[in-house]
Amino acid sequence: MSDRKIVSLFKGLPKNLSYNGKEVLSSICKDEASELVIRSLKIDDDDVAYHAFHGGPDRVVCAYPFEHYAYWEKRFGQPLTPSAFGENLSLLGMTEEQVCIGDVYQIGDTILQVSQGRIPCGKINMRNKNNLLLKAVVETGYTGYFFRVLQEGTIRPDSAITLLEAHPKRVTVASLHHLYYHNQSLSHETIAYMLEVEELAEPWKNNLLEKQQQLEKGSLHAN
Repeated sequence: MSDRKIVSLFKGLPKNLSYNGKEVLSSICKDEASELVIRSLKIDDDDVAYHAFHGGPDRVVCAYPFEHYAYWEKRFGQPLTPSAFGENLSLLGMTEEQVCIGDVYQIGDTILQVSQGRIPCGKINMRNKNNLLLKAVVETGYTGYFFRVLQEGTIRPDSAITLLEAHPKRVTVASLHHLYYHNQSLSHETIAYMLEVEELAEPWKNNLLEKQQQLEKGSLHAN
């Protein structure tokens, strides 16, 4: 029996977010939902604020591991609100260390494929009124990740999660994050191996190519 489980579902449209005298339009504040109707390019009643920087076919569904909530609450000594990271899916048993790029899951009657880790931004701090959170998310790699949609459908809180296809390369979301942000296991060979994962979203391929160029110039060293 699978240990993978949906904890909660969330969706929301862009709204004004205020913190420390700043106000921005963002969709990071989402509401709990009884179901998510998943289309090929978006979720019904859910959208991003700036399409130039967010959304698109490789970032339709955002997932965040529920296990991390206890870690953050202990580290900062404050409770987090649901969907604190703007996720659509709060999941158990699917951390960044467990999930690999290209893995294919059936959730409800949708079929989703892991496309990339999330690149965190400062709205995480604004959402949670914590100026230290973004830095800590980058440090730990507790970013969450995105799915692209292979089959449209509906997800409900009691929907089963089934791994249909484990990608043979087994490149985890965590390993990509730590190589890019912390030069962990950095080498030409590792980058080349990760680039063989065709299912990796284009922005992350570009990130790896950037690292490769820096290595060739001798401006980077592995940690």
